[in-house]
Amino acid sequence: MQFDDDADLDTSEVKDVRGSRVPGGRATVGGGIIGLIALVLGVLFGVGPDQLGLSGGGEEPVASSSSAAQVNQSCKKGSDANTREDCRIVAVVNSVQDFWRSEYARRGGTYGSAATVMFSQRVPTACGSATSAVGPFYCPGDRQVYLDLGFFDELRTKFGSSGGPFAQAYVVAHEYGHHVQNLMGTLSRAQDGRTGANSNAVRVELQADCYAGVWARHATTTPDDRTGRPLLTRLTDEDIRDGLDAAAAVGDDRIQERFQGRVTPENWTHGSAAQRQRWFYEGYRTGDMARCNTFR
Repeated sequence: MQFDDDADLDTSEVKDVRGSRVPGGRATVGGGIIGLIALVLGVLFGVGPDQLGLSGGGEEPVASSSSAAQVNQSCKKGSDANTREDCRIVAVVNSVQDFWRSEYARRGGTYGSAATVMFSQRVPTACGSATSAVGPFYCPGDRQVYLDLGFFDELRTKFGSSGGPFAQAYVVAHEYGHHVQNLMGTLSRAQDGRTGANSNAVRVELQADCYAGVWARHATTTPDDRTGRPLLTRLTDEDIRDGLDAAAAVGDDRIQERFQGRVTPENWTHGSAAQRQRWFYEGYRTGDMARCNTFR
């Protein structure tokens, strides 16, 4: 996975609040088994923490003297994305939204952008307050993706993914798949409270996987708005394998087997490892979002 070294990164699409603190500071989810359960339920859930029962106050984060280096100071060029993890996320966000802007325009529509918020430990959102234990998620209330970069270590250590840069890109593209669903009015279909292998919750997640695959198919040919050249210049078969491996690692059956020792399909919210791989690859194979109708 390689980005154009000379490309200018658009850091306006990413808000970096790592190292900030929230007044009051009471975490909504603690460590230990409570945090682990929240992580199992919330990983790549696609909706805000209020629907996971994790809501808290909506305080704004306040910068502290220990704040991490902000991405708008450190992530200038594609070369930075090739060497720094946080800059890589900026570049992926740019690439994903470049594609969706062009796809909407091709279809005669207008894509509404969404920012990604990089946070650490705890963050307030329009969907409620969440800790890192919730995992990456998209909040339809403020149309933002929330991501603690520490999750990528847990993707390998807790969920058994092979990791790699494209595994991270898959996660980000999946969350932007939820944003597309929100724009199209399909995300709300997951809010009926039902779970299970054939539930709308699972179908919404699988569609977001498929949309991530559609972006991957077009990523190296979609011109960047600023340079007219593709921001992502190389995507290998090994990268796609890393993405498929990450999709399998967060399948409901894999997670249930790992953390509760048995598989209970009636409680699924995301789909099996095989389903998640199948739908990501369907999007990648066809490059056509119309082939991502998981509701048929």
